[in-house]
Amino acid sequence: MSSNPLHSSTTSATSTSQTTTQDPSQTPWASGAEREAAPAVLAEHVSRTYGDGELKVTALNDVSLHIERGTFTAVVGPSGSGKSTLVHCLAGLDSPDDRPETSIRVGGQDITRMNDKKLTEFRREHVGFVFQAFNLVPVLTARQNIELPLTLAGKKLQARRLERVAEALGISERLDHRPDELSGGQQQRVAIARALITEPDVIIADEPTGALDTETTAQVLGLLARTVHEEGNTVVVVTHDARVADYTDRTIMVQDGRIVSDERRGGAL
Repeated sequence: MSSNPLHSSTTSATSTSQTTTQDPSQTPWASGAEREAAPAVLAEHVSRTYGDGELKVTALNDVSLHIERGTFTAVVGPSGSGKSTLVHCLAGLDSPDDRPETSIRVGGQDITRMNDKKLTEFRREHVGFVFQAFNLVPVLTARQNIELPLTLAGKKLQARRLERVAEALGISERLDHRPDELSGGQQQRVAIARALITEPDVIIADEPTGALDTETTAQVLGLLARTVHEEGNTVVVVTHDARVADYTDRTIMVQDGRIVSDERRGGAL
């Protein structure tokens, strides 16, 4: 991500030497170089079921996919298709079924092998989130909301970086305002800035335009596309809004817990 102006194999042993070589994805944190070399997301054989017996529901059925860095991907499908479950598993918000063949790597690190504490820390530093409801803290200013992930991680903020992010998103003049003093579009821009501030491996946007009007939707989608194509970020949007596909590089359709189509601009994969 060094080009971004907003940014400043499983364990094996040899029988002869008895030495063990650890895959970087299995170490507590992969190095910066290892992160850059890996896909933003690599998911293999992901299934997710809820309940047991007659109440058992299969939300995901053996899904595999990879998402390259610097791309804008839409995950679409009807209600109950499994699209939200898929993206929540990719982000570490939900856990796939525990199977030997299952792995989800974000920035080269297998999040399915992390305990809850490490997963929480990892999400905070390596995954950015944008939600339909904005999820801003009402008593904090826009600036404080943007800084929050770094504050929780105990990291020092580079003031100039926040200024650059805010300028790119057009909210420089609103940083000292609280959420109730901002329009819906401005609140969503603050949420996007908060997602960008940690320089994450991937930004997950869950129905980010669901509460916005048509004009503001176009503005927000345009901003997300800009962070990808001009700044090199990786964005995954889960949505039922067909308009989102007009802004993305790739559209993945999920139905009945499976990927039924996977298309890039210019043709199917």
